[in-house]
Amino acid sequence: MKILVTGIRGQLGHDVMEELAKRGIEGFGVNSDDMNVTDAAQVNAVIGTYSPDAVIHCGAWTAVDLAEDEAEAAWAVNAKGTANVAKACAAAGSKLMYFSTDYVFDGEGERPWKPEDPTGPQGVYGRTKLEGEQAVREFLPDRHFICRLQWVYGINGKNFVKTMLRLAESRDRLTVVCDQIGGPSYTRDIAKLAVDMILTDRYGTYHVANTGYCSWYEFARAIFTEAGYKVLPPEENEAEAITDAAGKQITVLPVTSDQYPAKAKRPHNSRLDTSKLTEAGFEQLPGWRDALHRFLHNELLK
Repeated sequence: MKILVTGIRGQLGHDVMEELAKRGIEGFGVNSDDMNVTDAAQVNAVIGTYSPDAVIHCGAWTAVDLAEDEAEAAWAVNAKGTANVAKACAAAGSKLMYFSTDYVFDGEGERPWKPEDPTGPQGVYGRTKLEGEQAVREFLPDRHFICRLQWVYGINGKNFVKTMLRLAESRDRLTVVCDQIGGPSYTRDIAKLAVDMILTDRYGTYHVANTGYCSWYEFARAIFTEAGYKVLPPEENEAEAITDAAGKQITVLPVTSDQYPAKAKRPHNSRLDTSKLTEAGFEQLPGWRDALHRFLHNELLK
């Protein structure tokens, strides 16, 4: 089987390529320099030349706040670009896997989102990713996988885990949002499942995440704990003092979303219901704490 992977400079594309190589599957990786998804002719030429059995489309505009200022550019990549990829796959007879996001929902409530729940994106990023979904369904109605992700981190690129550890080196006080709930998801685990899925014909829309939920604040605490920091009991101000082996102390203070404003609205409820994976015969991803432990000790801190 021949598989073309887009966005290989990103976190997920990098790990998908490594997963294919590990299994001995013929994989071809491209980035935006090799195939600009906004250029339909170039997309047709690249996919036509490789003639892959499947395309795993990891390339995307993921700068959520910047999308509010540069909506046309975000739309060109996530909506138009995905449509170009879907059309080229249809012409080449390739099946397609597209990665979407929990931002396609309105982010309210507490019940985990099911794949069939009504969408209602609240910002430019979510709307462009939803338009990408719609294009995939339109041009490849019977040969697509749509995998919605959330809170993704991996070794190849910027992410929340790396940011927390970097900030801990230079600051003695951190504030982290405590009223946004979701599921941190490790790209190694996502990549393994993605390859499992693309080898089948169990098409459809799925929610993919490491199991279990937490707030960003709880995620930050777990990062420091797993990284070997000593977490002290909560102080009266509800902050937590974190001290490393050298005696360095950092105060981590939980704050609400309205105390940490951002240009793009963040979902309060990013919980994804992943039960459809089991129903379709795929394995659930491991728990998010297990995944975080493996990421830190097998990759980031080794």
